[in-house]
Amino acid sequence: MKKLSNICAVSLVSLALTGCGIYEKYESKAQIPTDAYGTTADITEATNGNSIAEMSWREFFTDPLLQELIEQVLANNTDLNSARIAVEKSEASLKAARMAYLPSLYFSPQGTLAKFDDNPWSKTYNLPLQMSVDLDVFGSITSKKRASKAVLMQSKLREEALRANLISTTAQQYYMLQLLDRQLEIMTATDSLWNASLETQKTLWENGKSYSTAVNQMESSYLNIKTQIVDNRRNIRSVENAICRLIGITPQHIKRNKWGSSELPHHPESETTTGQRMFDTRFLKIGVPAALLQNRPDVRMADYVMAEAFYNTQSARAAFYPSLTLQGVAGWTNSAGGAVIDPGKLLLNAVASLTQPIFARGRLLANLKIAKLTEEDLQRKYVQTVIDAGNQVNEAMADCQAAREKHAYYHRQVSVLQDAYQGTHELMDNGKANYLEVLTAQESLLNSQLSEAMNMYHGAQAIIALYIALGGGSK
Repeated sequence: MKKLSNICAVSLVSLALTGCGIYEKYESKAQIPTDAYGTTADITEATNGNSIAEMSWREFFTDPLLQELIEQVLANNTDLNSARIAVEKSEASLKAARMAYLPSLYFSPQGTLAKFDDNPWSKTYNLPLQMSVDLDVFGSITSKKRASKAVLMQSKLREEALRANLISTTAQQYYMLQLLDRQLEIMTATDSLWNASLETQKTLWENGKSYSTAVNQMESSYLNIKTQIVDNRRNIRSVENAICRLIGITPQHIKRNKWGSSELPHHPESETTTGQRMFDTRFLKIGVPAALLQNRPDVRMADYVMAEAFYNTQSARAAFYPSLTLQGVAGWTNSAGGAVIDPGKLLLNAVASLTQPIFARGRLLANLKIAKLTEEDLQRKYVQTVIDAGNQVNEAMADCQAAREKHAYYHRQVSVLQDAYQGTHELMDNGKANYLEVLTAQESLLNSQLSEAMNMYHGAQAIIALYIALGGGSK
C-alpha cells in the first residue's frame, strides 16, 4: 500500500505542475472575413427575417412531383446510405472512447498437470478474475474521446453536405426535364409552321413564282428542325436515366409538371414578371454572412476538423506525462507457492504501475510537432473554406441578376421576332419577299425562343445554387 501511495503522490505532483491546460476545450481561433459575400454583394434588403437557407427543401421546392422525387432520392441513394453507415461507425467509435474510463475485466482460468519422477500427478488450477483500469490523470483518454466526438460530427455534416448536393442535383435535373419539354413544345410548334412555309413555297414554285432552289432550301431547314426534335427527345431520355441512377432504380419515365407550374420562392409584392422575380435577388431573403457560417455543412465540418486536430495535439502533449494503471486479480487457486492444497483458497493480487517516458527516439517530439503543424494548416484551410463559401454565394447572386436582366431582353426579342416572322411570311405569300428572308426570320425566332427558355433554366439553376450556397437543403 505504501508503494501505491507513493505512485499516487508523484502523479498528483506532476498534475499540479502541468496545470489544467491539458483539459482545455477547443475554441476556434481562426479569423473570419467580415465581408464573406464580397463588398459588391447587396444584402441590405435581406437582413430582416429568416434567410432562405432556413427554409426546408419542402418549403423551397413547392412542386409536389419534385418533392416526391427528392424523397425517393434521399431514401434510396447509395452514396447517402453509405454516409449514414459512416455516421453509425463514428458513433460506435465514440461509444468505445467513452467507455475507456471504465475498467476492463477478464476471466482467464488455467489448469496444469505435472509429474516428476515416480511422484503422483499434481493438478493445479487458477480461476482468476482480472481487472485493469487506466487512470486519466493527464487527459489522454479525455482528449481521445473529444477527438472521436469531433470525428462523429464531421461524419454527420458530411452526410448533410451530400444530402444538400443530392437535393440540388435532383432539382436541377427535374428543371432540365421541364426545360427540354418546353423546348420540345417550341420545336414541335415550329415544325408545323415551317411545314406550312414549305407547302407555300412549293405552291409558288408550281405556279412559276419561285425557283426549285428556294424549295430545297426551305425543305432543308424544315428537316433540320426534325433532327433537333429527335435530339431533344434523346436528351430527355438521358436526363431521365440520370435521375433513375440517383434513385437507384431501372430506367423509366419520370413524372413532372409543366414548366412554370410551380415557382421558386419570391416576394408576392413584386410587380415584375414571373420570369424575373423567380430569380431576382432583390426579392429573396439572403441573410447576413453569419447565417452562412451557421448553415453550411462544409464550414461547420471544417471547424470540427480543427477541433479534432486540437485534441490530437492534446493527446500528443499528454504522451510526455506518465501513465498510471491499476491492476487487480481475485479468484480461487490450489497452488500455494510450491505446495498444492485441496480445496483451493482465495487468491488476491493488486498492482499499481506508473510508466514515465524518458527517451522514445524522438517519436513523442515529432508527433507533437506534426500535430501543431496540422492545427496551423487546418486553421488556414478553414478561412479558405469560408472565403470559398462566400465566393459561391456571390457567384450565385451574380448569376441570378444576370438571368433577370437577360430575361427582359429575351422576352422582348421573342415578341419582336414573332411580328417580324408573321410580316415576312405575309410578304412572301404576296410575292414581295424571297424565301431567304423567311428562312432568316424563322430561324431567328426559333433561336430566340429556345434561348429565352434556356435563360429561364439558368435563372432557376442560379437560385438553387444560391439556396445551397447559403446552407439550405442540409436539414
